[in-house]
Amino acid sequence: MEAIDWSILIGTLTFIVGYGVWKTKGSKNVKDYVLGGKEANWATVGLSVMATQASAITFLSTPGQAFHDGMGFVQFYFGLPLAMVIICIVFVPLYHRLKVYTAYEFLETRFDVKTRTLAALLFLIQRGLAAGITIYAPSIILSAVLGWDLLTLNIIIGTIVTIYTVSGGTKAVNVTQKQQMFIIMLGMFVAFFYILGYLPEDITFSKALKVAGASGKLDILDFSFDTSKRYTFWNGITGGLFLFLAYFGTDQSQVQRYLSGKSVRESQLGLIFNGILKIPMQFFILLLGVLVFVFYQYNPSPLNFNPAATSAVYNSKFADDYKLLEQAHDALAIEKKIAQDEFSAALDIKEYDATMEAKQHIISVNEKDKKNRSAAREVISEADPTIETNDKDYVFIHFILNYLPKGLIGLLLAVILSAAMSSTASELNALGTITALDIFKRHTEKNGEKPQEYYVAASKWFTLIWGVIAICIACVSNLFDNLIQLVNIIGSIFYGNVLGIFLLAFFVKFVKGNAVFIGAIITQFLVIATYYFFIYIMPEGEEKISYLLLNLIGCLLVMGISIFLQLFDNILKTPSLEA
Repeated sequence: MEAIDWSILIGTLTFIVGYGVWKTKGSKNVKDYVLGGKEANWATVGLSVMATQASAITFLSTPGQAFHDGMGFVQFYFGLPLAMVIICIVFVPLYHRLKVYTAYEFLETRFDVKTRTLAALLFLIQRGLAAGITIYAPSIILSAVLGWDLLTLNIIIGTIVTIYTVSGGTKAVNVTQKQQMFIIMLGMFVAFFYILGYLPEDITFSKALKVAGASGKLDILDFSFDTSKRYTFWNGITGGLFLFLAYFGTDQSQVQRYLSGKSVRESQLGLIFNGILKIPMQFFILLLGVLVFVFYQYNPSPLNFNPAATSAVYNSKFADDYKLLEQAHDALAIEKKIAQDEFSAALDIKEYDATMEAKQHIISVNEKDKKNRSAAREVISEADPTIETNDKDYVFIHFILNYLPKGLIGLLLAVILSAAMSSTASELNALGTITALDIFKRHTEKNGEKPQEYYVAASKWFTLIWGVIAICIACVSNLFDNLIQLVNIIGSIFYGNVLGIFLLAFFVKFVKGNAVFIGAIITQFLVIATYYFFIYIMPEGEEKISYLLLNLIGCLLVMGISIFLQLFDNILKTPSLEA
């Protein structure tokens, strides 16, 4: 980090915070603070929706996901466009017609206050955890690679985002997210072209894709019906569909984004904008990871990208074992380059047999490399069981810090922190709103309606409290596999249940509040048990079902149990024929 990097990083973050506070000061009523005065156009809504979902985890973890496992992760998003259409047709018109401030107000109108409160509490639990993770994700990685103190980073990131979120509410989130999305996409495109420029002169973009394809990194579609696989086409359009329906239709951090639209049409256009661009954006970010993989086929890479893991094993009795694996890794790097050169030469002369032979050589070398890296993770785990051995989240940041020129490092770090701030701001904004309106206001207003300023102040205080809670969660968090998967796993455990409650409210009119309330509680216990016994305790790669299917399971369970309970209650209340 040179002076120019610090200048760009600090200048970017200062501008975002200052701009957000300046543009949004003076919200005096709940409509202004919670819904941004309902002034957002479709572009603001669309960019805010995208920025809310695209956290720092997206830009740190997704390239590493592609580096290790290829482009298959993009299938996770295949259900998103259809989810956007359904939400535009069903959810958006209803929310606007009822003039609600939160999604859960509707549940009280349809069912009762306890169902509204339960759904709000489920949201607060899962989104509160996610807010801590979105702060923790960039902090732990920047701490490891830059040597910065983790606790300090958590506090800095959390404090910065809390300041402008408390100050300006939804409008502050919306206006800052537009600037953040611009910085994020600029940084991603700059990184893309620099990676291409760093490849050998004879490796064009087209040839780089063929090199990646030879290693299986471009295997995008998997039509198998194996439910244990995390990412398949069918999981994407079923489990992914239900996840996105729940996330965009019932999660206040997203609902609040499009409730701020000046009309139904503006909100719908913003969501369609997101539906059209989200898959290409994720495809592009995954492609960055694939190009980083190609880059490291021709350039040296660490055996494990997490520097903290390497440091831990070097300072243990397993240092010699690890150094032997590093020697094997260096030998494989030479063999890798030879195999790639053979493949490139075969492509140039268009010799099919030579191309296939070189491709098999590449596959063989990469398989050896995979086993060697796996052995290294085992040694690291033995050296220090508390160290995260999975280095997917460190791949892209390692490339940024070691190969990008001065100045661009500051820009890419600004990208990571901007993404962390954008998603965390939306989460804190929603958490404060739900706590103030669905919990505090709803259960205290019997003492008399308070003035608007009172609830604006309450929303600010609860946003501040959630900011402190998120920082505390970040400070005690531990990495789990891949961060982007962790956030989605947490969401999948809760989202299906909440989505099922909303679908019952929309489409199954005979079901009443008591049945839904009991059904939702039973469902949540069953979903958590399903996750624990069929996913969590299973060894990596041997899970019985994909976590994405928890969304579908939760949704179907709460609907089925609630309908059964209502029918049973109706039978008990039906007078007998003799009577």
